[in-house]
Amino acid sequence: MAPVSNSKTAIIIRTEWGLTIAGTRITLYDVMDYVTAQYPPKLIGDVLNLTKKQVSAALSYIEDNRTQVEAEYQTILQ
Repeated sequence: MAPVSNSKTAIIIRTEWGLTIAGTRITLYDVMDYVTAQYPPKLIGDVLNLTKKQVSAALSYIEDNRTQVEAEYQTILQ
């Protein structure tokens, strides 16, 4: 597991499943499903059982690395 983004309480790491929220089995591709369906951040957190800080870290990482995450997400969908 290699950290790819640091935050005080949540980091995004690369695992065999792809970009993952540390301490969970939730990938950024799981989060992307809800982002593309236009779920608000609170509902994403509720559905995936994530803290506000974990959701914020995931959404920030997605925003900061949109091209890379979107490309990986499209690969996962195929």
